[in-house]
Amino acid sequence: MLDDTLLDDPERLSDADVEGLLRAVATAGAQVRATAETAAEVDLAGRLEGGRPRSLVLLRRPGAGDSAASLLHALIAPESPVPVVLADLVPGWVGALDVVVAHTDDPQDADLASSLERAARFGATVVLSAPPDGPVASAVAGRAVLLPPRVTVPPGLTWATALTAGLLTADALGTPVGDVDALADLLDAEAGRCHPGQESFANPAKSLALRMADRVPLLWGLDETAVAVARHAAHALAAYAAVVADVSGYRRAMARPALRRAAVAGSGERDIFADPDDPSTQGPALRVLLVSVRTGPVADTARHQAGEILTSADLLAPAEEISADEAGRAAVSALRLEIAALYLGLAAGTIGGTGHAAPVTV
Repeated sequence: MLDDTLLDDPERLSDADVEGLLRAVATAGAQVRATAETAAEVDLAGRLEGGRPRSLVLLRRPGAGDSAASLLHALIAPESPVPVVLADLVPGWVGALDVVVAHTDDPQDADLASSLERAARFGATVVLSAPPDGPVASAVAGRAVLLPPRVTVPPGLTWATALTAGLLTADALGTPVGDVDALADLLDAEAGRCHPGQESFANPAKSLALRMADRVPLLWGLDETAVAVARHAAHALAAYAAVVADVSGYRRAMARPALRRAAVAGSGERDIFADPDDPSTQGPALRVLLVSVRTGPVADTARHQAGEILTSADLLAPAEEISADEAGRAAVSALRLEIAALYLGLAAGTIGGTGHAAPVTV
């Protein structure tokens, strides 16, 4: 049962957040700065000098590494002069002309350790953001650029570290797609807007949490980068709020007739006068959230067309709120949705502890 009063009671909210997840998620900007400092100290740019690689391979590993790799692929692939490959493990063809980027919170990930060891043995350049101890780091010790995290947060909340490592790698390879210094400031500002002390009407993450409460979120991206952000949101909703969300590109979503009809007809507010025994009113309530990251005439047209069809859908379009490059807009969206998932989980009791109201007995 959702306790929405908890969200506007900072003391109870703090008591409920026994793991300090809200404090941890607010370190996204600090993670960006710390990763950039580590990269400078180990001379990441200098160690990647040597001409254009044959390919850039981004590994998706469980947790933060999965959504970060998908987001990096969406950002880098359209701009890269070389193929950008998204894979769960290092492909068998990887060799000395390739660059592999990986992130993990699990230093015991045996599959990743074995895969990276083979990549390093065949001469590939490996950039790894991971804990410095354990089989993963040991597998490529002395043969990889290791970026150990400096900001300690619970596993799963390190996507900003993973994103920064990938952005810095792309920059060093001659494909700059994001201003890392500006990114840190943007994430700090978003954490401030979504601070637990901000009331729901002024806190965009709390507002999103309340909008998604007791509904099935349909997270539909209006561009490829937005779809990657939506995947990150779906992971966070499942991890912290036990909420299963549908993720899709808008056009693919609209190609599913039954769900499209349900979204068009049922994405608004519930009718409090509706007959609960009427079959036409049964089924899960839906909440369509359209995510838009890219800008320009094509993006504007897509938002306009989607808004005409899904008139009650929520729109998350950071370009309407902030001035930032595509990486910055994507990261701000990802952070807002992740914080919303945490608020939803705390209010629903799927995470947290003592801040929840006692059950009422009759």
